[in-house]
Amino acid sequence: MVQRYDVGSRLSEMAVHNGTVYLAGQVPTDATQDIAGQTRQVLDQIDALLARAHTDKSRLLMVQIFLADLADFPGMNAVYDQWVAEGNAPPRATVQAQLANPAWKIEIVATAAL
Repeated sequence: MVQRYDVGSRLSEMAVHNGTVYLAGQVPTDATQDIAGQTRQVLDQIDALLARAHTDKSRLLMVQIFLADLADFPGMNAVYDQWVAEGNAPPRATVQAQLANPAWKIEIVATAAL
């Protein structure tokens, strides 16, 4: 059985199947902030979605980070490193990408275990 959350016409924010939680790409709600602020917003959204699925960041299986500008890599990492569960850092990829909204500096996709 697949359980979907916040289903829209184009995407669901989260799907749970067979003990795995799949999140859609999470983007900042306030794109006027710098990379630290946008990163915090996105990580807070990930925490909230994982909590709704009854899991948390210590159970992350994979994180994919898309940055509009790789010059933001150190600023993003400063926030991410404080957020990630100590001893449970998941496999991760970070790439530069042209994001759908030019004001977004970051988008994160995450997968976690229940």
